[in-house]
Amino acid sequence: MAELKTRPGPGDVEAFIASVQDPVRRADAERLVELMREVSGDEPVLWGPSIIGFGERHLVYASGREIDYFEVGFSPRKAATTLYLDAVLGSSAELLAQLGPHTTGKGCLYVKRLADVDGDVLRHLLEEAVRAARG
Repeated sequence: MAELKTRPGPGDVEAFIASVQDPVRRADAERLVELMREVSGDEPVLWGPSIIGFGERHLVYASGREIDYFEVGFSPRKAATTLYLDAVLGSSAELLAQLGPHTTGKGCLYVKRLADVDGDVLRHLLEEAVRAARG
């Protein structure tokens, strides 16, 4: 079985954020670090080359595959900031309807600009995701 590439590493979160070219995406990343730190109570860790994760949990899939992964995280991608909230996206339709402009994918929430979404709803989604990840 292939080894998981997304693992916590020694990367510098602040240096990674400083390297984000788009100033809006960089400012959004700085705000998300503050918000996710507050909500999770954990410090940010660079997972792989481009994901900032908070907390850690052990996942066991129906197939029997087991991995260690972060509870919540994000990546300031070129097209949109990707938030990894897989623990709640399937059960948060009502909150997502109130969030503002976004798209979703398997376990991911994509936001172009944090200024375009409701900050209180985003915080609530993050709180739900952390709670769900911790069981």
